[in-house]
Amino acid sequence: MQIDGASALVTGGASGLGEATVRRLAAAGAQCTILDRNLDGAETLAKELGGATKAVAADVSDPDQVAEAVALAGETSPLRICVNCAGIGIAARTIARDGTPHDLDHFRFVVNVNLIGTFNVMRLAASAMSKAEPQGPDGERGVIVNTASIAAFDGQIGQVAYSASKGGIVGLTRPAARDLSPAGIRVVTIAPGTFDTPLMGSASEATKAALGAGIPFPRRMGDPADYAALVAHICENVYINGETIRLDGALRMTPK
Repeated sequence: MQIDGASALVTGGASGLGEATVRRLAAAGAQCTILDRNLDGAETLAKELGGATKAVAADVSDPDQVAEAVALAGETSPLRICVNCAGIGIAARTIARDGTPHDLDHFRFVVNVNLIGTFNVMRLAASAMSKAEPQGPDGERGVIVNTASIAAFDGQIGQVAYSASKGGIVGLTRPAARDLSPAGIRVVTIAPGTFDTPLMGSASEATKAALGAGIPFPRRMGDPADYAALVAHICENVYINGETIRLDGALRMTPK
């Protein structure tokens, strides 16, 4: 997929992995639409980048709001790149130390945003991409990059909801790629390790340094620019399809 001139939709694009992706794709010539619940942040970034960058507020799990965002992204040129970075996380055990069960609504909420939201954006973006003219010798129409986590494989204590939602994203990657292959649309998932993003919340610099020291190499937390660089490569390398790529510095997480 040629990034220059392509229309790209990035969810969670106002901060963290999404913001870095928007910056990378825009610098390569893509016309980016930033989808985020934080409209102020999205508009600030769009104004900074200028050009054809647009901002839209939407809940990724809302079909109507996402449909409007997809239509906005395809106004000036066909949508060809979609990157799903929107996500949330909570910390809660299946049962607490006193035996209290995990709040079922909290579990549903995480799965609804992370897994159902990702699929909602993917299905609507793919539908729009399927109507575009094929490009290049392989007849590619688009590429969708989803974001899982190494917690899908190495979920720690208290990550049951988060891990389940991210494991679902890993699980849908290959069948979705197969579903969309007749339309010339690729599906690839990135499973980041420990990255320095807003999901880290109020972690101190000392805590971040300790987390980075536990990563085999390089001994640091992931930078959102590392994620964005992989997104750009996936876009440009048409033979990457139906795969989940760990981006974690060889980290394998312990139980806690």
